[in-house]
Amino acid sequence: MTRKLGIVVGYAVILVSSAVTLVAAADFGTPEEAKAMLERAVTAVKEDKAKALDMFNKGEGGFKDRDLYVWCANASDGIVTATPYWNRGKQLKDLEGKRGAPFGQTVMQNATEGTIKETTYWWPRPGTDKPLEKTALYTKVGDQICSVGYYKE
Repeated sequence: MTRKLGIVVGYAVILVSSAVTLVAAADFGTPEEAKAMLERAVTAVKEDKAKALDMFNKGEGGFKDRDLYVWCANASDGIVTATPYWNRGKQLKDLEGKRGAPFGQTVMQNATEGTIKETTYWWPRPGTDKPLEKTALYTKVGDQICSVGYYKE
C-alpha cells in the first residue's frame, strides 16, 4: 500500500512539474510565434503601411503578444518608425545590444526584401532591466525594415 501511494505521489509531482513548465513557457513567445507575427506584419505593411505602423506603435491587431512585438525602421535613413516601447525616432544603426553587439547596424546592412534573416544580441524583456539573449527575425518590406524578436530564456 505504501509503495503504491509513493508511486501515485511520484506521478503527481511529475504532472504538476510538467504543468508548471508549460504555464511558464506560455508566458513568453516562441520562435515560431515570432516568425508568424513578422509574416503578418509584412502583409500588413504591404496592404497599408500607415495603418500597419500605427498598429505596431499601439501594439494593436495582434502585433504585441506577451514579450513579442513588431518594430520597424526606414530602410533609407534607419529612423525607427514603429515600436510599442522605446527607441521610436532613434537611429537604428546606433542601437546596440546590452553587451555591445551592433544589432541595429547588422539589420540595416543585411535586411533583404522577401528574406527573413536573424541576428542575436542581449536585450531586456519589456518591463524588465535584466538583459537576456534575444534573436531578432527581420526583413525588408518596401521602404521599411521590420522585425520581431524572441528571447532564449
